[in-house]
Amino acid sequence: MTAFAELHMHIEGALGPDLIFGLAERNRMHLPYDSLADLESRYEFTDLQSFLDLYYANLAVLRTADDFADLTRDYLRRAAAAGVRHAEIFFDPQAHTARGVPLQVVLDGILDVLAVSEHEFGMSTGLIASFLRDQPVHDAEAVLDELLRLRAPIIGVGLDSAEVGNPPTLFEDVFARARAEGLHAVAHAGEEGPPEYIRQALDVLGVERIDHGVRCLEDPELVRRLVDEEIPLTVCPLSNVRLRVVDSLGQHPLRTMLDAGLKVTVNSDDPAYFGGDVGVNFARLREELALTDGEVETLARNSIEASFASPARKEQLLAM
Repeated sequence: MTAFAELHMHIEGALGPDLIFGLAERNRMHLPYDSLADLESRYEFTDLQSFLDLYYANLAVLRTADDFADLTRDYLRRAAAAGVRHAEIFFDPQAHTARGVPLQVVLDGILDVLAVSEHEFGMSTGLIASFLRDQPVHDAEAVLDELLRLRAPIIGVGLDSAEVGNPPTLFEDVFARARAEGLHAVAHAGEEGPPEYIRQALDVLGVERIDHGVRCLEDPELVRRLVDEEIPLTVCPLSNVRLRVVDSLGQHPLRTMLDAGLKVTVNSDDPAYFGGDVGVNFARLREELALTDGEVETLARNSIEASFASPARKEQLLAM
């Protein structure tokens, strides 16, 4: 398969059971699990919140810059093997600072590895700081203040965590300031939340991409707008199944979205929790939706065109 980009992946979501136990041992921590099998048995979710509960609990093992570096390196190694040649990676600053881990420690660990990602893994990368939408807006403002004070080399800001009841409109001022600082803007919308959240993300937050966005199909007028404006949607099929957004991969609306002319990309979201990396997502989609080679090529091309890579890098990737 041609080279492709991954545009919707939370680095914390690459924290698999083996690494959790390894970091806990290194940091001399006691885990609330009897065994590796006990932890793995908990990876069955009824909705987004049930996943988030386990996701945030497991972050306790991430304490040092070395921990974040090992996590990032593990993701890049797996992604490169799956064919990813460009990755724009989310991280959640608030999930770590709330635990007493300084933002500089988080950045040092992740960025030290991203700095050598092209040399070591053949992957260009970018880092996106995501605000937790279920936390107070002033917390997001404080995070942005600190990122700017540290002159963190991030490429953009995002919005994630529990969507229902936490509309994009709450974060209008934070996103306006981030955009004024030259940062790209993306946001999770239309996963569990309604199509209206997609509109708000576009009109109020000024985002350039919609993360998830599958519920746009409930609103034909919105679909037409997304097609006309060529707004990319970073869809995560295995995630949608595991979080019960759709009942099965065979019922996933990906092909419907492609047929409608939407600029869809395929991504892993949180690969350690949802059944596999982006390569596994593509393999399963070929099986369950009978995606053709041409459709896979379209999805790969969409991912590169929708990325924030430089024009020169996009040209390189499209030629691979």
